[in-house]
Formats: sequence, structure tokens, C-alpha cells
Amino acid sequence: MSDAPTLSSQDSATTWLPSPERLEALAEFAAGAGHEINNPLATIIGRAQQLLRDETDPQRRQSLSIIATQAYRVRDMIGDVMTFARPPAPERHVFDAIAQIRTVTERLTEPLKGGSCRVEVNGPASAKIDADPVQFAVVMSELIRNALTALQPAGGDIRIMVAGLDNAVDIAVIDHGKGFTPLEREHAFDPFYSGRQAGRGLGFGLCKAARIVAMHGGTIAINSPPGGPTTITTQWPLMRTNIVSKDEIGN
Repeated sequence: MSDAPTLSSQDSATTWLPSPERLEALAEFAAGAGHEINNPLATIIGRAQQLLRDETDPQRRQSLSIIATQAYRVRDMIGDVMTFARPPAPERHVFDAIAQIRTVTERLTEPLKGGSCRVEVNGPASAKIDADPVQFAVVMSELIRNALTALQPAGGDIRIMVAGLDNAVDIAVIDHGKGFTPLEREHAFDPFYSGRQAGRGLGFGLCKAARIVAMHGGTIAINSPPGGPTTITTQWPLMRTNIVSKDEIGN
């Protein structure tokens, strides 16, 4: 029996539903692995920085910088695992999702410009949601970065569609880049799934987004038919009574 997160798949759509058993197993692994790996990593980083201070040879300085950079990368990966497994509880506030999305796109101006991409936001003048604004920004940033990567090297437009429902707000991020194969959609929210093609959902981007949305009692779904476009839709409940607690999703 597979221990992958429960997925609801139909044709070209995949919706992520949290698996409490797998999340708890990942949390236990992350806690132990994080402690055991971070200790030697701290030694490697500290020693590399110490050697860099006294090193004058350019080639050796470059090698030491690479060592330190890669050690930091491993540390960040461990941090992502721990955050994904046991994320902090949302600090919820009522705020305007449209304004927050525009703030996120402004922060991503340089990578978007470098990738020849433009973000277009369509929706009402404002859309109030009850969520953690920082975690919401993380989700939007990851989804935009995912679309940006998928559009490379040619670039293109990323459309964000916001729609208010009776008791929720739907936010869809749409691109015409590399789509998902059925197998990739099935594993799109699995951490470090090795079968992904280059340019789609590598690492913890989509995993983090899915976890945060689930913490808010919402849903996230990928629709990517053959030839595209790819649409990743998140739904955010409006009322706090609709928010799922950490205990209810496996923590």
C-alpha cells in the first residue's frame, strides 16, 4: 500500500488531501534527522567560514565558498522538511488577498523580469480572507515561482484569477509553460519526488503551499491537460469556523 498523500485524481486534475499518518511519520523523521544532521552541518559551515577569513588564494576561496553554500542549502532543506511536517499554527487576520498578491509580485520583480515573465492579476477590487498573511504570501510566492520556472526559457504571462464564493475565495495561478504528466500530477505534492521533469515543482515549493493551505482548512488542486495550460487553484475559507486545526490534520 502506498504511503503517499491521499490524492483525488480525475482526468487532468489532482487535489491534495493531507494523510495524517504520513505527516506524523514525516514529523518524527524530520525531528530526529534535523537534530542529527544540523550538528555536523554547523561544524562544516563554521569551519569553512573560519578558513575563508584567512585564505587568500582565489581558487581555494571559491572552493570554500562552494562548501559553505552547499552546507547552507542542506540546512535549508532540513528546515523545509521540519516546517512541512510541523508548521507553525497560522496567526490569522482578516486582510485583502488582492493587495497581498500584489505585494508578493512586487517582491518577485527581479526574478520575473529576468525570466521574461509578467504577472497579471484579475478579480474584484478587493477580496477579504481570514488567514495568516505571511503564510498566504509564502503560498502565492511558491505558486508564482513554480509558474515562472515552468515558462523558462521562453518566458510568458502568469495569470492570477481571484473569485469570491459564498464562503471562500478561489485563487488560480495559470501558466502556459511545461505541463504535468499524469504521473507528475499524482506526485506533485510529494516532497522531493524524483520523477518530476526539470522545471516543475522541484523540492518543497508545492509541498509547502499544500501544507499551508490545508492548515487553513482550504484545498489546492492542479489542472494540467495535455498541451496546457496549467492551473493551480487554492481555495481559502472565509470563516474561522471552517479552519481545520493542526490536530485534525495529523499533528
